Parts: sequence; structure tokens; C-alpha cells
Amino acid sequence: MRIGIVCPYSWDVPGGVQFHIRDLAEYFIGLGHEVSVLAPADDDTPLPRYVVSAGRAVPVPYNGSVARLNFGFLSAARVRRWLHEGRFDVIHIHEPTSPSLGLLTCWAAQGPIVATFHTSNPRSRAMIAAYSILQAALEKISARIAVSEYARRTLVEHLGGDAVVIPNGVDVDFFAGAEPRPEWQGDTIGFIGRIDEPRKGLPVLMRALPKILASRPGARLLVAGRGDEKEAVQSLPRELRSRVEFLGMVSDEDKARFLRSIDLYVAPNTGGESFGIILVEAMSAGAPVLASDLDAFAQVLDQGKAGELFANEDADALADAAVRLLADPERRAELRDRGSAHVRRFDWSTVGADILSVYETVTAGAAAVATDDRTSTLRARLGLTRD
Repeated sequence: MRIGIVCPYSWDVPGGVQFHIRDLAEYFIGLGHEVSVLAPADDDTPLPRYVVSAGRAVPVPYNGSVARLNFGFLSAARVRRWLHEGRFDVIHIHEPTSPSLGLLTCWAAQGPIVATFHTSNPRSRAMIAAYSILQAALEKISARIAVSEYARRTLVEHLGGDAVVIPNGVDVDFFAGAEPRPEWQGDTIGFIGRIDEPRKGLPVLMRALPKILASRPGARLLVAGRGDEKEAVQSLPRELRSRVEFLGMVSDEDKARFLRSIDLYVAPNTGGESFGIILVEAMSAGAPVLASDLDAFAQVLDQGKAGELFANEDADALADAAVRLLADPERRAELRDRGSAHVRRFDWSTVGADILSVYETVTAGAAAVATDDRTSTLRARLGLTRD
């Protein structure tokens, strides 16, 4: 099958959607399918052989964050050329309502289109105002996927229609088989995310840290991600700042080793999450998880059975739970076991097969329609009519 996948966000700025698309493309390539991904990218960005650049992206406020998107006449021309050269059997657009390549592709594409909706956010004036523009493009979509029940709810409430829920995928064995690094072990708390994006929740964790360190004098916080490190620790007393170690951006291999090494992974995100791929990665690596009680996080963690939850933005609740878990190796082992079993439903062997089933359904439907149309045309030319 010839599969075209559209990424809305810049390939050179890592994020959950980009990682999902990358892994999805490589899963299908591994099965023998031909895959091409169209994505915004700077000219000097090294790209996998299956990624085609649609040009440089620009930063745009989107869903409580700043996304790097690509839109305009030049982008539209590149979309049309990519579609013409690809001659795809199915086109898979991610975030088709974002002002980026997905919407442009919806307008330009013919044939079966599958769309995945990743975001979960409240109804906005901008969404209401754009509805009429979006509707013409959305009507061309053959099948809709939502990565969670909360992403599906956003779609239903904002745009109408429905979607099948297929979660984001993870290569579970990649994380489970990583080798721990000794320097990251020993009463360590882990956080991965953009340091300077408030909704990722690092400020909440920083407010909780003095209380955690008072009870666990040997504990450390390891932070992986880009951002202003000095600003991140400004709220901490000076004598505690050395207990926070910033690792910067880490490779996929080091992220897996990081998650295999730490004693507790904390996800203090404050909102705007429709899934929580980092929770799945942490569980895959065997890290006990403590997360804010966002609806999407609770769903990923099996309502608290595969990881513990604390009240969103409550630094004291976070600190109390972290202290209790760090002092209780048996409870951490229990969470590790439950998480490792629960996470198998997110492995690409399951998720990829479900997405491929959607592709096969829409392509079979398109082929049936095309055959029926050709038959009807032939019968009309022959002057025949159906009984």
C-alpha cells in the first residue's frame, strides 16, 4: 500500500505528534508498505529518507502552547506536488483542523483520507468562527481517529461527527530493554518535557520539591528537556538548586535509559493533554508513575491502577505522594508490575494493526465506489438500466 502521512508540526522541534508519526511510518515501512511523510522542516534539518519537507514553519499559539506550523501559497503548492508524485492509496492527516499542512491537504487531496485528532481543548470563539471553513475540508475525510476519549469528545462537541478511538503507540520492548545508567539511579525523581512551557507542570514540581527533599535528604530531581534552566530553579532556595540536574535534550536511547533508571517518574502537567505518551513510555520502561489527575492521564493510567494520581496543580499533594512512594519500594514494585502489564495495549503491534485496519476499510470502500461508478457509466453508455 502507498501511504501518505501529513505531519502538521515542524519536524525539527520534537513533540508527541511528531514521534507518533515517525514511529507509525517506520512500523508500516517495516511491514513492507511504501510510506511518505510530508512535514514542515527547516532547510538544514536532517530528515529520514521517508520525510519530505514542506518548507520552514513559523511559531503560532495553539492549544495552550506554541506550535511551529506551515501554511500559505508556497506550502499549498508543495502539498499538491507531493500528492501528485505520491499517488497514494490512502492519505493520513494528523490534526486536520490546525492551520497547517493537514488543512491544505484536505482541500487538495482526492481519494481516501484518514484523519487523526490529537488535541483536547475547550470550545473557542476561533473554532466557532472557523467552522464553515473547516467543514468543507472535513467532509472529504473518509474515517476519523481520536487518540483518546477526550480527543474524541473535542471532535464531537466542536465539529460534529464521531471517531474511533485508537491510542498513540509505543515500542514497548524498546523501553523495556534499555540499560539503566548508574549515575541516574538512587532516590531519583524524573521529569521530561519543555522546561519553559507552563502546562507541562515543572513549576508545580518545583514548588513541591522543598517538601520532598526535607523528607528525603538524598533525593534528586533529574530534568530532561529544553528551556531556561536558571529560570526553572529560581523559586527554589539556593541550597536546594544543586539537587536538580538538567540533562538538556536527550536522544531516544537516553530517554529510554533515563526512564529505566529513575525511582519515580512525575508528570505534573496542568492541562491541554488529550493522551499522555510520556506516561506510556515510562510504564514501558518500568518506571513507577505519579501524575496529575487530568482526565486523559487517569485514562492512560487505568484510573490510578497502573500509576498514582494527585490533585492537579496541588504541590503539597504531589509532595506527599512522592515522599510516600519513595519510601515504599513494595508499592513502587506493584506499580511497576501493573504498568508493565497495562502498557501492552499501547504497543505498536496492536495500535499499528488497528490503524492499518482503518486504512484497509476506507480503501476497500473507495474501490467499491469506483467500481460501482464505472459499472453505472458503462451501463448508461450501453443504454442499460437497473431493474
